Amino acid sequence: MLEVTETALTNIKKYLSENNIESAVRITMISGGCSGNSLGLALDEAKENDLTSEQDGVNFLVEKGLAETCGTITVDFTESSGDGCGCSGGGFSIKSENSLAGDDQGGCGCSCTSGSCG
Repeated sequence: MLEVTETALTNIKKYLSENNIESAVRITMISGGCSGNSLGLALDEAKENDLTSEQDGVNFLVEKGLAETCGTITVDFTESSGDGCGCSGGGFSIKSENSLAGDDQGGCGCSCTSGSCG
């Protein structure tokens, strides 16, 4: 299951519109790093193993195996720091209901960006 907050959806739509992009947005796992595995956003085309979700005109993609591992995935957008990801500014936060494989912290995976999808 995928939950995208209204703030995140507004910022994704703004990014896609400002950059004249008609691509789907993929939720993907980013392996490694100092905080273990995390989830991120990427622009991509649908593949055979994907689950798709359309929300207010934006198509989201999640690979079936990742969706099963994560459980509910929540995409949010924060305007400032303090979201627990170690980011100094605002950006997208992607969290999973279940711990990601290789995530030795036993918590959610999250990823912060400077407000872009790609």
